[in-house]
Amino acid sequence: MLALVACGVSAAAMAQDTGLRRLTDREDVLGWEAVGRLELKGQGFCTGTLIAPELVLTAAHCVYGRDGMLRPAEQIIFRAGLRDGVAIAERQALQIAAHPGFDPQRRLDMNNIRHDVALIRLVQPIHSHEADAFALHAARDYGQDISVTSYGMGRAEAPSRQRHCNLLGEQDDVMVVDCNVTFGSSGAPVFSQVGGRGRILALVSGGGSYNGRKVAFGMKLPERVAELKAQLRRNPVKPPGPPIKRIRVGNGSLSAGGAKFVRPEG
Repeated sequence: MLALVACGVSAAAMAQDTGLRRLTDREDVLGWEAVGRLELKGQGFCTGTLIAPELVLTAAHCVYGRDGMLRPAEQIIFRAGLRDGVAIAERQALQIAAHPGFDPQRRLDMNNIRHDVALIRLVQPIHSHEADAFALHAARDYGQDISVTSYGMGRAEAPSRQRHCNLLGEQDDVMVVDCNVTFGSSGAPVFSQVGGRGRILALVSGGGSYNGRKVAFGMKLPERVAELKAQLRRNPVKPPGPPIKRIRVGNGSLSAGGAKFVRPEG
């Protein structure tokens, strides 16, 4: 893989300006609302992206706790387009599917990176008028324009967008890119731009360095995501229903509330 990295960098790519820009204003976020911050109940955060009104795509290692066990869904909140404390939409997780090929007890080696993908089904959908979900890139042509939008340590309060980064190499469904990522960028979408709106080419799994140059690792997605969707269908979870009102004859009515979810901040 490192040999591929060395061979895949051209002089033009090395010279290209790949600076990161904070999406500060509402107009900046326009079109990127489907990228959001995943809150992990006070245990950090990751980046996630809507790929359907009720489905968030992220890295598998984000949905496991420090004990190596899958996090309870109620511990995860997706905040779409979060910018300086205000989200376009905010939803509780209902169901989690992590790829069975990912082993949370092992280091992030090539096999784990290849399978470091998870889907989170939300309690309620986020409709397209709030945040328009992104499609996956399934074609062989990646185009010349690869970008990343992510949250991260030191820039956690708003998404940052890097308009240009480079695919340095790929092997066995694992990709190496020179996108600017850090802690919290796990699960961030790497976009390809092949006509029209960007499509998700890979997710940020982890980072490293080669010859003093920072690199990030991701994976091809269509097959992994199809497997995760099938997993969700095999193990359906019913969303909580509305509160039930019980009528007492002669005594008015009583409201029986359902489960109440607590925000990560308490």
